Amino acid sequence: MSGCGKVKAWQVPLRLVTGAFILHSGMEKWDGPDEQAQGVHGMARQTFPFLESIDAPRFLKLLAAGEIALGAALLTPMVPTRLAGAALTGFAGSLMAVYAQTPGLRKEGSVWPTPDGIGVSKDSWLLAIGLALTLSPHQKHHKHLKHLKGHGGRHQHHCHHEQGGRPGRHGHLQQAKQVAQEAKEARRLAKRVKGLSQDGHSHQHSHRHGPGHTRKGCPAHD
Repeated sequence: MSGCGKVKAWQVPLRLVTGAFILHSGMEKWDGPDEQAQGVHGMARQTFPFLESIDAPRFLKLLAAGEIALGAALLTPMVPTRLAGAALTGFAGSLMAVYAQTPGLRKEGSVWPTPDGIGVSKDSWLLAIGLALTLSPHQKHHKHLKHLKGHGGRHQHHCHHEQGGRPGRHGHLQQAKQVAQEAKEARRLAKRVKGLSQDGHSHQHSHRHGPGHTRKGCPAHD
C-alpha cells in the first residue's frame, strides 16, 4: 500500500484490518438466510423507519453490497485515505445509531452495552478509525510544509512581516517606500553635485579671464 504514495505507514494496519473485516462481513451476508435478513432488517428499521418499505432479503443484499464495496475501497491503495475514511465514518456512524436506538443493546440510562449489545458497541472502534483516517493530514499539504521547512531562511524572510495584526505584505510595502525614498535622496544629491561642479567651473573661468569676462563669445569656449 505504501508504495503508491497515497497511504502512509501508520494508515496501513487501520485500512487493512477494517477493510478485511468489513469485506468478509459483506460476503457472508450476501447469501445469508432469511432469519439473518429478518433480524438485521428489524434492528435497522427501528432506527431508520424508511427501511420498512424494503423487504428483509433485499435489504440484506444491499447491506452486503455496501460492505463489500467499503471493504474493497479500504483495501485498495489507489483510493485516497481521506475518502475511504469518510465512507467508513458514515458506515460506522449508522451502526452506532442502531446501537443507540435499539432497545436491549444498552443498559438503561447508560451508554454502556448489555451482553446482547457488546457486539454492536464494538463498532465504535470502526467509527474512531474512520475519523482518524478522515482527519489525517492531506498528502499535498504535508509535502508543502516539508518544502517550506527545507527553505526556512527564505520563507522567514518573505513571510515573517506580520506584526501587530497587519498582513505579511505590509513589510514589502515598507521596503518599496524605503527604496523610493533612497532613490529620491540620490537624485537630490546628484543635482547638488552638478550645481557645485558648474559653480566651480564659472569661478575658474573668471579667475583666468577677469571678473568682467563672460563665457559667451569667448574664443576659449567656441
